[in-house]
Amino acid sequence: MSKRRLMNTAVATAALAFLGACTSMAPKYERPAAPVAAAFPDAAASGVASAPATDIDWQAYFADARLKQLIDIALKNNRDLRIAVLNIEAARATYQIRRADLFPTVNVGMNMQRQNYDVKELYTVGASVSGYELDLWGRVRSLSDVALANYLGTEEARKSVQMSLISQVAQLYYTMLGDEAALKVTRETLTTREDSFKLTKLKFDNGAASELDFRQSESLLENARASHALQTRLRAQDENALALLLGQGVPSDLPGGLELTGQGLVAELPAGVPSEVLARRPDVRQAEQQLIAANANIGAARAAFFPRITLTANGGTASTELSGLFKSGTGVWSFTPSITLPIFDAGRNQANLDVAKVNREIAVAQYEKAIQTAFREVADALAGRANLDEQARASAAATASEEARFKLADLRYRNGASSYLDVLDAQRSLYTAQLALVQVQTAQVQNRVALYKALGGGWTEPKAQ
Repeated sequence: MSKRRLMNTAVATAALAFLGACTSMAPKYERPAAPVAAAFPDAAASGVASAPATDIDWQAYFADARLKQLIDIALKNNRDLRIAVLNIEAARATYQIRRADLFPTVNVGMNMQRQNYDVKELYTVGASVSGYELDLWGRVRSLSDVALANYLGTEEARKSVQMSLISQVAQLYYTMLGDEAALKVTRETLTTREDSFKLTKLKFDNGAASELDFRQSESLLENARASHALQTRLRAQDENALALLLGQGVPSDLPGGLELTGQGLVAELPAGVPSEVLARRPDVRQAEQQLIAANANIGAARAAFFPRITLTANGGTASTELSGLFKSGTGVWSFTPSITLPIFDAGRNQANLDVAKVNREIAVAQYEKAIQTAFREVADALAGRANLDEQARASAAATASEEARFKLADLRYRNGASSYLDVLDAQRSLYTAQLALVQVQTAQVQNRVALYKALGGGWTEPKAQ
């Protein structure tokens, strides 16, 4: 074949490949409508910030230097996040493989053949294209689109894991601060009850108090010791759980932290329109990429009904002598197109298409479920924010009242103006009110974290300094 004919053949092959790349039998993708209400409940009273939560970096959102360092350690060491990153690498490699199928694979080789019946040798050197499929119906393109969507989905999965990890570290850190505050309350209560028990025992030994008062004081003291042991154990368990998230032990050289009530979290986060807010969440975006992949799979299944054209070509030089390989007139070539037309497959192609369509419907349902789950998480966080501030105010007022009541009851008892039962009741009420206040204060900061996560914050990369 002349050089002109070889050039014409190459151009024709490239043109067919281009036409194939421009064809797809996949259905046109349209994002399903969000199956949720048009507005979040309690959104009107929740306030609006100047930027979406996804635009607020976690380093800017959290003010506690100790918490920031803990989050940074977790992001470097956590195994779940490491697995998510490795999954991205695997998906990226798979996509590159599928994308490479769109182009012919060219190999260069050298061969020596010897025939024993006439003792002749044949040397060949050349390039070859083997089994390149002309993607006229978009089958290879659709498979490449599937791989791309899966790759993008793993990237969203990594963001979702990072978002969850940051939230878990923050939530656990605030739980630990709350347990530390509760331990402090329990320790102070234990000291108070030890002093009260000493006074009651002294009065009992001198006949100034009844055995009933003595036994009640003793019982209250032992209950305080049991509560102190419980809070000590909870605090230790918090640190163990935090070490698991960090992927290492909790460092002893952490910077100083803030008090539970002085965390300085961004007070107001935007609620916005659900369809706009939820579409920013990595888990929702991951579900959409899975839907896009399922949609592209239908195109590949449809293309299987049509003929498959593959090209095999070789070109080079051949000679019976190694020294004559590149001499004039030694050029050789071969061009072998093949076409395969499915005629009978016992319904395999139709079944594959049916499976692809069902998988798309499943992906639609999973996407809608992701939207609904996200909507509920935001709604729950907004509901908590709307009520926790008032609950904390009322709890603080109740604690102040119980403190005043206990001081009065203790003063009256020491001066013989009331019974010891009044002191015991005031002590129990004060301890209950103090623990309740710590719990609601912990819930307040944890709610801020939950809302930040629900609105899609926490996964953005740190901004360059």
